[in-house]
Amino acid sequence: MAGGITDTGELYSPYVGLVYMFNLIVGTGALTMPKAFATAGWLVSLVLLMFLGFMSYMTTTFVVEAMAAANAQLRWKRMEKRKEDDEDEDSSSGVSDSDVLLQDGYERAETRPILSVQRRGSANIFEITERVEMGQMASMFFNKVGVNLFYFCIIIYLYGDLAIYAAAVPVSLMQVTCSVTGNHSCSVGDGTKYNDTDKCWGPIRRIDAYRLYLAAFTLLLGPFTFFNVQKTKYLQIMTSLMRWIAFILMIILALIRISRGQAEGHPSMAQLSGIRNLFGVCVYSFMCQHSLPSLITPISKKKHVNKLVLLDYILILAFYSLLSFTAIYCFRNDTLMDMYTLNFTNCDIISVAFIRYFLGLFPVFTISTNFPIIAVTLRNNWKTLFHREGGTYPWVVDRIVFPAITLIPPVLVAFCTHDLESLVGITGAYAGNGIQYLIPAFLAYCSRKDTQLVFGSGTVNKHLSPFRHTFWIVFVLIWGFSCFVFVTANIVLSESKL
Repeated sequence: MAGGITDTGELYSPYVGLVYMFNLIVGTGALTMPKAFATAGWLVSLVLLMFLGFMSYMTTTFVVEAMAAANAQLRWKRMEKRKEDDEDEDSSSGVSDSDVLLQDGYERAETRPILSVQRRGSANIFEITERVEMGQMASMFFNKVGVNLFYFCIIIYLYGDLAIYAAAVPVSLMQVTCSVTGNHSCSVGDGTKYNDTDKCWGPIRRIDAYRLYLAAFTLLLGPFTFFNVQKTKYLQIMTSLMRWIAFILMIILALIRISRGQAEGHPSMAQLSGIRNLFGVCVYSFMCQHSLPSLITPISKKKHVNKLVLLDYILILAFYSLLSFTAIYCFRNDTLMDMYTLNFTNCDIISVAFIRYFLGLFPVFTISTNFPIIAVTLRNNWKTLFHREGGTYPWVVDRIVFPAITLIPPVLVAFCTHDLESLVGITGAYAGNGIQYLIPAFLAYCSRKDTQLVFGSGTVNKHLSPFRHTFWIVFVLIWGFSCFVFVTANIVLSESKL
């Protein structure tokens, strides 16, 4: 995420790419969606989910278009550099007119189209073969202020991600292991509402147990922030397999309970007070734009990539709806947990102890593997933001300061609150809003403008978004800024009522 061009890696088929994107999008946010559905009402939730899914698909096509434009510009720069080198070799002495003309190819491109590039084949020049991360695209298409705003947005989003992860693991451990009745395996989802001050083990309160687990989590995984860590192929396979087993189990168990007439949920159609958190959860749950370069670039055949992405979004929309509707009709609104897996740790729901513990501790396994990777990504973004050409960081700054400012803030946030619904809602509503709506819209606009300057107004990007009219970019920008205003006003009004 820090930006830069890396090797594409091993190619895979479009349908494998579809599966990878599905796995990326369906993550932690899906576990908080059932409660958000219940608090906002099923009709409002369904309409908002469909609309935000459509908006996310639109901005995904914007990012793909910007990736193609970035690849084209990189090819053009190499062509110009090769042409300059050839003419330097042919020049016998002195400085020729061609040397002067080719001193700065990019500046020349801003004044007139490079027709030679079009003659060489404008159709293939937009092929996506090199992985250009969002940070690199921001550096290519935005000015200095825009680049800094991009990194600010991505850093805030990653901080929110880490705070959610740092709270989710201790919450799951606390809920599974703490009990006022002494029955550790059957008390979480029984409908009893516990306070943080309730006893956990002897004199230890539930909030104390949560913070002990948070401290252990930080001590075990925090040191990875100070080193380089890579997610292995086998770790991805394992976590993906566990995730799908957990999601399928929850849907099947809820459907069985409903079919037996044991459903307790009576969701309302609409509750406007719950829209704020629902909006943030939905934005967070459709987030994939920042990882699209890693997903799209290795796809072997990209001719119908936008259609495959659309199919992915339709499948994800259906999956989210199935998960949330089975949840809100199976459980009473007041018993739905922030982390939906915890609703299945009650003996009345499932009698097999292994399944109860597997679902209850599911976030612990999957989130723990992701935390170090997100932390290293955030640390590298901080380094990129303050990096100056040719400069290096002192050892203390590089190895101590940057990892410390990466790890400490999210842990402090998790120490102060474990309200996962609010953490996900705020992260999605603010930083997620910028990454999912504003940045892709500006990338599409600026890349189109640069493409016309470099290659001429008649050149067509083969990966141009289906939403190619400027109206759609303006619509996304207005929607994104309106969401900022709406969410902020909702928070202020909610706080003023307290």
